[in-house]
Amino acid sequence: MPVLVASDLDRTLIYSSAALALTMPDARAPRLLCVEVHEARPLSYMTETAAGLLTELGDAAVFVPATTRTRKQYQRINLPGPPPRYAVCANGGHLLVDGVADAGWHARVLARLADECAPLAEVREHLLRTADPVWVRKHRVAEDLFAYLVVERELLPEDWVKELAVWAEERGWTVSLQGRKIYAVPKPLTKSAAVREVARRTGADPVLAAGDSLLDTDLLLAADRGWRPGHGELADTGWTAPRVTALPERGVLAGERILGEFLRTVRQPA
Repeated sequence: MPVLVASDLDRTLIYSSAALALTMPDARAPRLLCVEVHEARPLSYMTETAAGLLTELGDAAVFVPATTRTRKQYQRINLPGPPPRYAVCANGGHLLVDGVADAGWHARVLARLADECAPLAEVREHLLRTADPVWVRKHRVAEDLFAYLVVERELLPEDWVKELAVWAEERGWTVSLQGRKIYAVPKPLTKSAAVREVARRTGADPVLAAGDSLLDTDLLLAADRGWRPGHGELADTGWTAPRVTALPERGVLAGERILGEFLRTVRQPA
């Protein structure tokens, strides 16, 4: 029976140049592999050691990238190792099978959102009305499923995100602050639901997971074992759970450590 390994990508396995957190002297910095290019510019990296670990992991387990990225944003990533058969995009709104969105899964997600949450249009109108152009750089809607803002963190009022979270909670939505992005996502739109579907289809057991943000908590709690890095939204709030290990590493070295933990666990005798 295969092991399923589901992991968030950004700031968990892959890192922008601003998120690398390379604190050692330049001569001791790890060699980096670019895994994403956008508009002819390198955008995301992992260490070469992490790339080797991911290649081994892809051969030893069912590896499932689980990201909040849209399908288009995900598909510009070129991860090392065998191409994942399954991938979770749009925080669970789309389940890709060999790179193609599963229409049946998406229809089930849409039906549940319609039954349980305030509509996206209401949330977007609230964001447009209450977010100050002084600190908002972009308003975005992802896959017609959720909304996010790109903001200037240093100008963002301390209480605004908390007030938005209270407003959203009453309407069946959740709010997450990740770097320069503020996400408003319907509560039923979860990575864990899509990962459970992959586990059902593949018969994989157990499930291992990793993530750094509030949007990853459902994935971590649903897994048999989980890991979070020493940076990010969960680390900043001190979030813990019984089967989740809080790692001390920050930045790109945390991604390397997480992949090492995945591979070591997969290879443990049953």
